[in-house]
Amino acid sequence: MSGVAFGPDGVARCPWGMESESMADYRAYHDTEWGRPVRGDDALYERMCLEAFQSGLSWITILRRREGFRAAFADFRIEKVAAFTDADAERLLADPGIIAAELPAGELTELIWSYAPERAGRPAPRTVADVPPLTPESTALAKDLKKRGFRFIGPTTAYALMQACGLVNDHLAACHVREAVERA
Repeated sequence: MSGVAFGPDGVARCPWGMESESMADYRAYHDTEWGRPVRGDDALYERMCLEAFQSGLSWITILRRREGFRAAFADFRIEKVAAFTDADAERLLADPGIIAAELPAGELTELIWSYAPERAGRPAPRTVADVPPLTPESTALAKDLKKRGFRFIGPTTAYALMQACGLVNDHLAACHVREAVERA
């Protein structure tokens, strides 16, 4: 069994990319973003924040409100978010501790990617059941981020970030996107 799902276009995808009521949104995210390497502090910061916002909500809720999040968080430009006033922090989450201003430019990229596991020898998952919810690397990343002031990133959210930003390739073996991600 391949574990993939086939859409109306006949293309094999990871089954979560085919959620029925939200198929077009999930399919676009699956095919063009999820699992593709993301670099750059602001881009990684956006993905990390979106993963944290997702806790307790469906991912489609976050995807559909992404532009609103970008507007509220100055397009996730770290320097601008770090300069938010107390009123901004209260307006957004009533918790200024979620902002990490101590990281110099380029450090978030270096930090997150330093936890990318070796790809060589890691078997491609054949079914969703083969995909772990967290790994030793995501646990270590979450601890490091927490030490630096990121309070809402646990090991599972850190692993979701690693998946979304291409640190790991958890597209299923028979998914049409897997090979493109491997080449990236």
